[in-house]
Amino acid sequence: MKNRNTYIAFMLLFISAFTCVAQMAEKNTNISPLLISEKVPDLSVTSIEGDKVPLKDVLKKGSSVMLFYRGGWCPYCNRHLSAVGEIEHEINALGYQIIGFSPDSPENLKVSKDKNDLKYKLFSDADGALSKAMGIAFKAPKRHASRLDKFSAGLNPGFLPVPSVFVVDTHGTILFEYISPDYKQRISSELLLEVLKQLKEK
Repeated sequence: MKNRNTYIAFMLLFISAFTCVAQMAEKNTNISPLLISEKVPDLSVTSIEGDKVPLKDVLKKGSSVMLFYRGGWCPYCNRHLSAVGEIEHEINALGYQIIGFSPDSPENLKVSKDKNDLKYKLFSDADGALSKAMGIAFKAPKRHASRLDKFSAGLNPGFLPVPSVFVVDTHGTILFEYISPDYKQRISSELLLEVLKQLKEK
């Protein structure tokens, strides 16, 4: 009986460990993102001030446009962050808030915020817990290792998020998503606004 219980405990640990590993895809084309109607995980993220904040507390402030980007070192990300920032007033007028997430440390989030003149909030997901739970994390190519280590203040375990946009309600239910394994391709501001308008009409 004792051996049987030990075996069961071992198998549960093995399954748990395998599940954690499976959350990070080997390549950007192998991710398994959460689907529309599913809920974002109840995790905590780090604010630009360095405080741990429950994600549910951030989301309950209003329907949200969640932007996941690779980091402030990525020119494509900076262009997209800035483009979305330019239509923030229109997005807010539709009843949505914008929130950004990346593996960058709070210090580097500040650099991105100032560089792109952003008014919306950015949060650090340096350890990748949120990106993995959203199903958009993958093992970063080795050429990015030193850069990711530097920008995350040593917390990034070697992952990148596939650039993604999730629109969620105040309960964290996913209403829309745009996910492109090609980091050069981002949803346009025009299309994002149209999507938000259509969601409001439902």
